[in-house]
Amino acid sequence: MASQQQARYRPQQIEARWQEAWDSAGVFTARRDPDRPKYYVLEMFPYPSGRIHMGHVRNYTMGDVVARYKSAQGFSVLHPMGWDAFGMPAENAAMEQGGHPRDWTYGNIQVMRDQMKPLGLSIDWSREFATCDPEYYAQQQALFLDFLEAGLVYRKNAVVNWDPVDMTVLANEQVIDGKGWRSGAEVERRELTQWFFRISDYSQELLEALDGLDNWPEKVRLMQRNWIGQSRGLQFAFSTVDAPEGFDRIEVYTTRPDTLMGASFVGVSPDHPLARHLERHDPQVAAFVAECRKIGTTEEALEKAEKRGFDTGIRVRHPFDNDWELPVYIANFILMDYGTGAIFGCPAHDQRDLDFARKYGLPHPDVFFALEDETPVDTVAFVPPKTDRVRYVRGFAGEEIQTGEQAVEAAIAFCESQGVGYGVTQYRLRDWGLSRQRYWGCPIPVVHCNTCGVVPEKKENLPIALPYDEDGAPIDFSIPGNPLDRHPTWRDCACPACGRPARRETDTMDTFVDSSWYFARFTSPRATTPTDRAEADYWMNVDQYIGGIEHAILHLLYSRFFARAMVQTGHLSQMCKEPFSALFTQGMVTHEIYMTRDDRGRPIYHVPEEVEDGKLKANGVTVEVIPSAKMSKSKKNVVDPLAIVSAYGADTARWFVMSDSPPERDVEWTSAGAEAAFKHLSRVWTLGERIAGMEGGTSTEADRDLLRAMHRAIADVTRAVDNFAFNKAIAELYAFTNTLSRSTASGASQKTAARVLAQLMAPMVPHLAEDLWARLGGQGLVAQAPWPQADPDMLVQDTVTLPIQINGKRRSQIDVPADMAKEEVEKLALADDAVKKALGGSAPRKLIVVPGRIVNVVV
Repeated sequence: MASQQQARYRPQQIEARWQEAWDSAGVFTARRDPDRPKYYVLEMFPYPSGRIHMGHVRNYTMGDVVARYKSAQGFSVLHPMGWDAFGMPAENAAMEQGGHPRDWTYGNIQVMRDQMKPLGLSIDWSREFATCDPEYYAQQQALFLDFLEAGLVYRKNAVVNWDPVDMTVLANEQVIDGKGWRSGAEVERRELTQWFFRISDYSQELLEALDGLDNWPEKVRLMQRNWIGQSRGLQFAFSTVDAPEGFDRIEVYTTRPDTLMGASFVGVSPDHPLARHLERHDPQVAAFVAECRKIGTTEEALEKAEKRGFDTGIRVRHPFDNDWELPVYIANFILMDYGTGAIFGCPAHDQRDLDFARKYGLPHPDVFFALEDETPVDTVAFVPPKTDRVRYVRGFAGEEIQTGEQAVEAAIAFCESQGVGYGVTQYRLRDWGLSRQRYWGCPIPVVHCNTCGVVPEKKENLPIALPYDEDGAPIDFSIPGNPLDRHPTWRDCACPACGRPARRETDTMDTFVDSSWYFARFTSPRATTPTDRAEADYWMNVDQYIGGIEHAILHLLYSRFFARAMVQTGHLSQMCKEPFSALFTQGMVTHEIYMTRDDRGRPIYHVPEEVEDGKLKANGVTVEVIPSAKMSKSKKNVVDPLAIVSAYGADTARWFVMSDSPPERDVEWTSAGAEAAFKHLSRVWTLGERIAGMEGGTSTEADRDLLRAMHRAIADVTRAVDNFAFNKAIAELYAFTNTLSRSTASGASQKTAARVLAQLMAPMVPHLAEDLWARLGGQGLVAQAPWPQADPDMLVQDTVTLPIQINGKRRSQIDVPADMAKEEVEKLALADDAVKKALGGSAPRKLIVVPGRIVNVVV
């Protein structure tokens, strides 16, 4: 039977035919229609690596289900696709393989587009663009100029992660264990002149607005709150002793002013002005600071590094006791760009400070006492900050019992009353450094003129396009550094202001910029300005955004900032400050890993095709099975979507990735699951063919039962899709298919129910649904048919089945009218054979009827 179904259900033929029909009819072309509500669904666009994977299939199928469902509900739907195409992988490929990043990127885009189209996604491909298209980054450059004019962009010296081999700045995320993610070189700290976006100006607004994002996952909102990092603390200054001229004070910001009486030392960053001054005059300081700069700028790198310090010989006076002096150290674990770049160490109540104090023989006076039977007990053990345990605070805040936050506020109030500093609110969020010393990115549209300084390029000269060659010869990407620095015909130009010789900015923009506004560009991708306001006002915001949790912080935070900046510069309306009305973060597609070991115990990984019944086909060796692992080329557990489509069809792949688990959780791909999905779709296809050949017939009770089941299926599937519970929707479709296949209703009723089945399945398996719809006499394309509506009257049940529990265990059931009185239900229950047998002629101790739900009998 299975072979016959497989011979008859030929998804490859069906799918190609219906994709051509959709394209011919322009079904998925998004159109602004003021007479219809709009719906904008967007999946985070992919990097063109050259191959799609099952994660792509799941992600884009989710978006496609939503897009098709909303279209059927009468919405004008925008569902676009593009490519996040700039970045180091393309440049690395050029370095390693030769060629040009542009050719590598566009070649990969072509391959991935050809891989995605067989999936039958309802994408408006007419809006496609890549961020490396000059037409796209020309408008990004225009945005930069508008932001610059509005004061949202500035230039300053900054300490950055510098890769000495690749000769480029690295983002914190590209520093792994203190080394460049590509070169493996030890990353250094270097001061460069960089361009920045003023995202920190929006810290409070970005933080407060999270409370209004009700349709975002709470875990994402929490991650953003933590990244923005609002903190309440004290800003004050230590007066110095024996410090160089001009350094009579050291400003400190602390979130733990309640530990000020436990101060043991003061530490300053290697990039602090005091350290810089000493570095110029003391070779020992210069050597120490040089070593510090070999550590990256990430908090993780500083946390992992051995805590080291250099005693400057300078002392500071404690603000509450002029006779109490503290040593000043240059410390390698302090960042300049948070707070003031200087801290006081309280070893008794901070593990890092305690490690430092022990290393350099510094005291660690305690501040807090635990209350035990109301008797203070002095301890010098580490006490984690911000605990809510009861404390006895010694010193300036008085001897009061307080929790952590109360102690901080009491300390701030006390310090303010004594004229020692003031309470301030600060944020962990730093301004966004966007300069990158790379070729394959959007050029920053400014010019450096010896006469005029930094001059914005004129908008009529945009795009400032990347050169394809170097003075007529191909660019050699094997040479370290930025090729734009050594490309004189591109680099050397005339000043837009005075016309004298000048040099272009050779830094390009961080690729996060490219993805921070693409959602707005999709509303009018061919406009000669960044947005067409009429189109943006109609389509924005994105109603449903779908993507991985790995983008929960930077991409989403930068996009939220960019939307606000575009509002400020007139490219978006006020309603677009939060660009994504709803966010869904999907789980991964996983697969078992099959592993054996060599003679030395080293793992050998095997592709699934090599394994059968837990053993290698070649030699019968038993394999170790690691379940539910992320797909990885190195572990050889990657499933090729194209192989699945070739063997079973796109609808099978779509059905499987939607059916096995809730979409926010991981789904494990199994060959048995894929085969089961194919068998079910084959069964549906055969069922549709059988029903298509049936005659009409007269109405019977079986007809009424089938139609009631049909309306229940409409209601249940609609509810599930509305709630993003695609696996529940598919479970309902399985159940309805079983009901339909067993029905003895007339041909007319079965055809009606089967057409509804096709409509309900269309968002998940659109090709099969079109084929069913056509063979069952549906009008037009099912992709353009309105979503079926459940009749409320048909959802009312005439009878209900009540399970009967006897002493907590289900023993029987009774069918009763849905509106039967409780007393009548009790009589029927007591008359049931199982209940009579359990009672043995006695009365029940308890008889509880939950109307419409259950009967409980306690014997």
